[in-house]
Amino acid sequence: MAETIFAAAPYRALPDPRARVLGYVDFRASMLQWEIAQYTCLLGTMVQEVYATHPAVRMACDKQMSEHVGVLTRDLEAAKQRYAPDAPWSAESVGYFIQAVLQGSFIFAKAKQSPDIALDSLEHLRRYLETLFQQPKSRKRRSSSARAGLVAES
Repeated sequence: MAETIFAAAPYRALPDPRARVLGYVDFRASMLQWEIAQYTCLLGTMVQEVYATHPAVRMACDKQMSEHVGVLTRDLEAAKQRYAPDAPWSAESVGYFIQAVLQGSFIFAKAKQSPDIALDSLEHLRRYLETLFQQPKSRKRRSSSARAGLVAES
């Protein structure tokens, strides 16, 4: 079900990888309007409960959750190459960080029976990602003499 939802999500069609990464977060935030069971992660819940007692279930959850991170990692790597090529972090580590934020926010959504903490967490996550992929300035800053001339003309 999750593969279908994310494959058809609007952010997937965005040409810019930074926009896709931020669009993913925005899409996850828009899902918070759904019922809790519809936007939280069954795999995350299962692995929390059975990781020590059911190794086969743990491995299956890891496989599926890591595949989702792999999809994110492709966009993260492309955005890194375009906007932060010299950054010391890996795209994969940021993909796992995104999922850690999501999984933690889902726990609180269930505990509080409200998406509010999850929404706040996604807003913080989005701001963080924006700092990783700061867009280059569209034009060069004017010199102080040029700015002074604009002030004098007005």
